[in-house]
Amino acid sequence: MNFLRCFFRYFLALQGYYMWDSFAAGVALSGMRHGEAGGVNEFAELEYMNITVVTSNEPYGARDGSNPFFDGRATPKFGLQEGGVHSGHVQTGIRDAFCLVPGGNRGRCEDGYTKEVSGPEAVRVHVATRAKPNADKSSPLNREFFKSFLEALNLPENAGRFNISTQFPHYREIFYKPDFRNVSRGKAVIFDVDMSPGDFVSLIYLLKEPREVIDLKAVLVSGNGWANISSIDIVYDVLHMMGRDDVPVGLGNTTSLGNPTLGCKIFYAIPHGSGGFIDSDTLYGLAWSLPRSPRRYMSENLDHPERQQPHAYDVWQSIRKQLGPGEKITVLTSGPLTNLANISLSDIDASSVIERVYVVGGHIRDSGHDKGNVFTVPSNRYAEFNMFLDPLAAKTILESSLNITLIPLTVQRKVASFEGILAAFEQHTQHTPESRFVHGLISLLQKLQRKQKLYDHMDIFLGEVLGAVYMVQGSNLEPSVKVKPVSIVANTTESTDGQILSRIKSANQLKILYNLNNGVYYNHLANSLANDKQSAVVGSFEEQKAIWSRSQKQFMTNIANDMK
Repeated sequence: MNFLRCFFRYFLALQGYYMWDSFAAGVALSGMRHGEAGGVNEFAELEYMNITVVTSNEPYGARDGSNPFFDGRATPKFGLQEGGVHSGHVQTGIRDAFCLVPGGNRGRCEDGYTKEVSGPEAVRVHVATRAKPNADKSSPLNREFFKSFLEALNLPENAGRFNISTQFPHYREIFYKPDFRNVSRGKAVIFDVDMSPGDFVSLIYLLKEPREVIDLKAVLVSGNGWANISSIDIVYDVLHMMGRDDVPVGLGNTTSLGNPTLGCKIFYAIPHGSGGFIDSDTLYGLAWSLPRSPRRYMSENLDHPERQQPHAYDVWQSIRKQLGPGEKITVLTSGPLTNLANISLSDIDASSVIERVYVVGGHIRDSGHDKGNVFTVPSNRYAEFNMFLDPLAAKTILESSLNITLIPLTVQRKVASFEGILAAFEQHTQHTPESRFVHGLISLLQKLQRKQKLYDHMDIFLGEVLGAVYMVQGSNLEPSVKVKPVSIVANTTESTDGQILSRIKSANQLKILYNLNNGVYYNHLANSLANDKQSAVVGSFEEQKAIWSRSQKQFMTNIANDMK
């Protein structure tokens, strides 16, 4: 069975397959075969209509300051008609009060709808109004296009020649799980990330630390942060590279706390949209150089729960059950605090097994004039991304009784130097696969920042690694820590959400990292990644392809020869 047939069967069986794009391609191909003018389309009934894309809402001709085509203009822009379908209220946002219907779940605004209209604002378009039924009444397929679609997929001509098992004759799924039976375990750590580039550097760093120092129990992934949830594949690939397929990965909610539906806040706040389109979702292209893990992102499957992506809360519960008597967990967060907030609200005894929480993010608004980093929302001058993207979760955690150390934006900026980090890496003549990968990633971020103004924000990822290093090294970094009472602004307006205020009367006290020895930090990070202990089991996709191209017997012979 070729790839397309597998793809179609998979989606049809698991979650339904949305055929409209394929159907549109079929209608277009039929039109090209038989001619648009007067030709009969095999798959759709066509008719000419006068249509337009609506940009406003009734009452048309009203003036409320929302319509830039009409408001304040003596003559409408683009020659639009007074009182036409473009002359009313323009929706200003997802929660535009004009569009909301009291007591209902649906709005009344029609911005972006395609509508049949008359007059000069309309365009005459050939429209497919109905899919033609299957001429074969005995067929289980009720549309003529479905029959053609399946016949095309099954044609031997132009069939797919490669899938992963035919491209690599000795392909095999290998799960690398280290033997820690005779190794003492260090601090039990759960790492909570939103999969921004710095999080992957931090993950590799934690995996390099000896098990006697750091016992990484799980990775939790936030679905409402920097990257698309399918970027969880990169987490799996990094764990596979480092020989840690034993580490469970749990996916959290895709919405912020208190928001049951996905709004547009995340999409416009994160540069280039949530996930940065193909940018951060592929680590700017470098994700393709990582070896491919057998574990992949799995979408929701209600019929087969065993095939679903593990949920963050389920992973938390599993790790908690594995704890020995008196053993506690240290949590390192490097994204919105959604996962930890949901855990603390769902598990009322969670705080009893959490020894400490290291929070990477936040910006303390005190007497200083330093701004936050949510530059995509100019009205909010003092918030930091992780707090802004889920302010209610930030308030829930930072104003709780948990023992919290905050690594805020001010100290992150002190170490966010491409030159400082790269210089420390370049002192080493010996490199591991993981140090080469991290060096390549940081070099690429620097190159992008220098080359294109859209990437001015690249250095914000460098400070994210500080949380992991400080959690491990602590006093070795010569830190300066202060304890301050704070409060968090949540669910007010986008111009203040996520801001952290220093208030003397607040009962909540946070340990806040303010300073450290930059040189010690850079050198320790570079030395740790260049150390050949606990190095990558399979260093890259190229190395993996070489493994898959050899038989197991040949592979073991080559290893034996290399060891001589």
